[in-house]
Amino acid sequence: MPTSTARSTQFLLERFTPKQILSIGAANRRINLWEGAVSSGKTVASLWAWLMFVEQAPTSGELVMVGKTRETIYRNALQLLMNPERFGEMAAQTDYTPGAPTARIFGRLVHIIGANDIKAENKIRGMTCAGAYVDEATLLPEPFWDMLLTRMRVQGARIFATTNPDSPTHWLKAKFIDDPVQRASMKVFPFTIDDNAAFLDDEYIAHIKASNVGLFYKRFVLGQWVAAQGAIYDMFDSTTQVVDILPQIRQWISVGIDYGATNPTHAVLIGMGEDRRLYVASEYRYAKSSGSLSLTQAEASRRIVQWLDDVPHHGRVRPSYVVVDPSAASFVSQLRTDGLNPTAADNTVIDGIRLVSNLLANKQLLIHSSCRELLKELNSYTWDPKAALDGQDAPLKQNDHGVDALRYALKTTRLLWKNQIRRAA
Repeated sequence: MPTSTARSTQFLLERFTPKQILSIGAANRRINLWEGAVSSGKTVASLWAWLMFVEQAPTSGELVMVGKTRETIYRNALQLLMNPERFGEMAAQTDYTPGAPTARIFGRLVHIIGANDIKAENKIRGMTCAGAYVDEATLLPEPFWDMLLTRMRVQGARIFATTNPDSPTHWLKAKFIDDPVQRASMKVFPFTIDDNAAFLDDEYIAHIKASNVGLFYKRFVLGQWVAAQGAIYDMFDSTTQVVDILPQIRQWISVGIDYGATNPTHAVLIGMGEDRRLYVASEYRYAKSSGSLSLTQAEASRRIVQWLDDVPHHGRVRPSYVVVDPSAASFVSQLRTDGLNPTAADNTVIDGIRLVSNLLANKQLLIHSSCRELLKELNSYTWDPKAALDGQDAPLKQNDHGVDALRYALKTTRLLWKNQIRRAA
């Protein structure tokens, strides 16, 4: 054990669940993978196993910690390792400055490597590794993972990895977890959120369960590898979530704009009601019809400004944020010229879809009946079946301009409204 055996054992018994302790003791294969729900205890268990390994790791090879970026490795792993409340005396054994390319663990040099695209494999090409810790393995490019395996050339080399479940056709699931040959050199430890119930507040568990629906509930709460298929917003109920009369709006949060030069331009206006729910109060849409002309950027911008100058039943509205498709840089400049103060949208698609799904499921987001085009899209927005076959989660790129604008408006401004919104039932 990294400290005295007695003190380490006592610490584990006090701070870890039996399932975590069993996984730590059994992590003795070439690949050791903790997979499952969020907040299920898999990361803390994997990090303790990694510490045990680093203290006694072969000295003839390099040690690496890998994630999508250095920032995510610091946030998800290194901060925990240096936290005395989580790791007791062991926290003093990790030394790292945020953003640095290396850390020290038990005095050993550990390379901190971000692998956010296919070119990242070059960062480890030529290395001889004795051990690796991988944060959120499904987010890494497959070629990087394959290259990492070839780098584990020292006798006794080990990989310690974590992940949330993804599509069952994702390369990590299909080519490693489910492959008998690869599985022979792996230990896989599945976790659900209820496995960590002894160390989580009941209210927090209830919140996590209420904050994930459909696909995301199955993956992030139950820890299941399930495909994204069918309707994306199947939790949307037009009989209860479409309103003809809006409450008093206490704050105009944002306008989300999906600009199209040849495709439709769609904008949605979001307000926070006195009942502390979010409302799509109005929409603007221009779609080129047969025989009509495409709008110039100047004309499209002018029309959006005119719409905000006279929103039906509300008059002139200037929300806290005007959020625009980040690919439309020149349109952002045009809006600024016309007196608005736009910002580029957060376009993390799956996280944005998850956020909108949760708001709809918990009746925290309602839509005014005048937003007819958005309502059509909410009912027809689907996952791309071809992407699912490749192990990817992606919406079908059709009839999506309004739902994209909605996602931009909500995801980008979450910090503004998250503490105001009413709690889920």
